[in-house]
Amino acid sequence: MKKITLSLGLLLGLSLSSFAQITLSDLPYARPYDKRGLNTFETPKQDTIGFDGIKVRLGGGFAQQFQGLKHKNSATALMQQQGNNEVNLNQLMPIENGFNLASANLNLDVALADGVRLNLITYLSSRHHSEAWVKGGFIQVDKAEFLNSPLVNKLMENITLKVGHMEINYGDAHFRRTDNAHALQNPFVGNYIMDAFTTEIGAEVIYQYKGFLAVGSVTGGEVQGGIQNPDQRKPSFIGKLGYDSQLKDDLRVRLTGSVYTTAGSVRNTLYGGDRAGSRYFLVMDPAKVASGTAVTPATHFTSGHINPGLTNSITAFVVNPFVKFRGLEFFGNFEQAKGKGRLGANDEPADRTWRQLGTDLVYRFGSNENLYVAGRYNVVEGRLAPSAATPNVQNNSVNLNRIQVGGGWFVTKNILAKAEYVKQQYKGFAPTDIRHGGEFNGFMIEGAISF
Repeated sequence: MKKITLSLGLLLGLSLSSFAQITLSDLPYARPYDKRGLNTFETPKQDTIGFDGIKVRLGGGFAQQFQGLKHKNSATALMQQQGNNEVNLNQLMPIENGFNLASANLNLDVALADGVRLNLITYLSSRHHSEAWVKGGFIQVDKAEFLNSPLVNKLMENITLKVGHMEINYGDAHFRRTDNAHALQNPFVGNYIMDAFTTEIGAEVIYQYKGFLAVGSVTGGEVQGGIQNPDQRKPSFIGKLGYDSQLKDDLRVRLTGSVYTTAGSVRNTLYGGDRAGSRYFLVMDPAKVASGTAVTPATHFTSGHINPGLTNSITAFVVNPFVKFRGLEFFGNFEQAKGKGRLGANDEPADRTWRQLGTDLVYRFGSNENLYVAGRYNVVEGRLAPSAATPNVQNNSVNLNRIQVGGGWFVTKNILAKAEYVKQQYKGFAPTDIRHGGEFNGFMIEGAISF
């Protein structure tokens, strides 16, 4: 431990002495983590700060919730003998009002050269992991003057290149979601039921010109890299086209369409990449599982969400309209995903289709729009994966719907207090499924800090 501490101290000392300047201020071509980042999607091309040496922006995020939810179901009892006790595997976990585990992020942004930025985000505390772990890191290039090419310099006036292990740019909802402890851009406490968010290794090119937007990406198709099972691994391709314009001083309109597709994967996680976990702790989760292991917020970290299980081949597309007129904002998410999962070593015999509708309405008011009220309607429907024992028997379509109503107060540009009432219902699940007749509802209160 002493050697590690000494080495770290020497490393920091040498690193700090080599920086031309260390600052906590903004960096160019970056999205602010505070209130100024609201309704910022792709990073802007404006070069707001001249480069005069390496600069480091050290930031972070903290979030804490108080949960007041209750849940119920009507699933058929599924009894199992565990030791001297007979337990019902379809009995829901008893829950009460209380505080959830606080979450924390560490953000590191470094201006390495003129127009070249490094981003690294670490989850210090999350529901799914008790230890610190890296979300991802990438290099973003908005200028390439190091190539000494006038043609390249001209092209880079409208092009951004990102390379690394990064949050993929599929759709616009990922710009408005809660990312572990970074919760300022989400007007609600929870994310969408079918949460299109993951990190993958690859490259992304963004072209922006007078409001028009085009994005193209190629990735490895999975949340982690891998070299095994070469016959199953295929690259993923991501594309986005859109238009974003401030038509008048008080009217902004944005419309984008995105597609994500891969022909095969060992385990694709487009809808299962949120390794930090849901905000709704232990709702619709069992009190006991068949293996007898304890049920905890970490083992059941996706409470309230659904993963369609299209983990092999998948093609998804989404249309996202966004309109802001004075203090009123509308954001829509109209999405369809089609593909197959895996049944052990075999592929599913047929494609399954899932659809999602999400509509957010937010009204911001007060000094600098520091107060807001918001409502969301979110519905998801699709077929669950068949069982390995009966792969040709299709499950019935299931439906999950949720309403969220709440509001918030930006105490400062870095501090947000928000609350919501949420109600979610589960329909179409088999009587033997713990989610049969399921429902949870109640209130959530959250405090969040980002800088």
